[in-house]
Amino acid sequence: MDVTPKKALGQHFLTDLSAARRIVDALVVPPEGREGEAASSAAKPFPTLEIGPGMGVLTQYLLQRKDLDLKAVELDPEAASYILSHFPRMKGRLDGEDFLKMDLKAWFPKEYLIIGNFPYNISSQIFFRVLDERDRVPEVVCMIQKEVAERLAEKPGSKTYGILSVFLQAWYDIEYLFTVPPGAFAPPPKVLSAVIRLRRNTRKELGVDEALFRRIVKTSFGMRRKTLRNSLKIIALEKVSDPDKVSAFLSAPVFDLRPERLGVEDFIRLTGDFASLS
Repeated sequence: MDVTPKKALGQHFLTDLSAARRIVDALVVPPEGREGEAASSAAKPFPTLEIGPGMGVLTQYLLQRKDLDLKAVELDPEAASYILSHFPRMKGRLDGEDFLKMDLKAWFPKEYLIIGNFPYNISSQIFFRVLDERDRVPEVVCMIQKEVAERLAEKPGSKTYGILSVFLQAWYDIEYLFTVPPGAFAPPPKVLSAVIRLRRNTRKELGVDEALFRRIVKTSFGMRRKTLRNSLKIIALEKVSDPDKVSAFLSAPVFDLRPERLGVEDFIRLTGDFASLS
């Protein structure tokens, strides 16, 4: 091992080359090029960002793809040095910043793809950053903790369906691709891992106030064992001070449900209802 895995960075380096190849092959360049130009054999390689290349197990295969214009971000200086020494083509294409803080528009003024073996301890934060970039990121292929992968891809009705499930599914179609065992890593994690693919859906806007949408979803799942009537009453009272109006509003059948029973469209409708409450 040439790079020492650092627990603080959540590093578990993938060593299974077969799994690495499958991950890279799962990344598909959109059929439509940037600015709506049809893809062709003469099309320019699509800008792509690898998050946390580590020792380059994905990098080696990504560099073989002529349809990708690869850049990477690696916070660990030791791993960054390893990448530059073993993959000279990455010179000028590797950023040592924190992905959560870096100026992505400076590197990617237009659309770009994301791929990587995400550090498990910050995977949720990475997805929230992806949400901020959703209009410029048509696809993400990543390996994360299996439990998190199942939660993100889960449909309404499951106990694991939650806040990030709703937020991501509002903008992306999510596919659970395959499971990766602990033995495929060094050091082996204590959990199973999984690879998922997020592909931007056709939604352009929610049609409701997004800040209110997010608050309703977060508040609902923050008290997921309670019905929506109990968890969302505080928001209704902020909109209308008359308790009788609030009670009448909350008498709708949807408020008998718990949040895991609602899909994205249900939460959008609910947000619209709250917005019109006066």
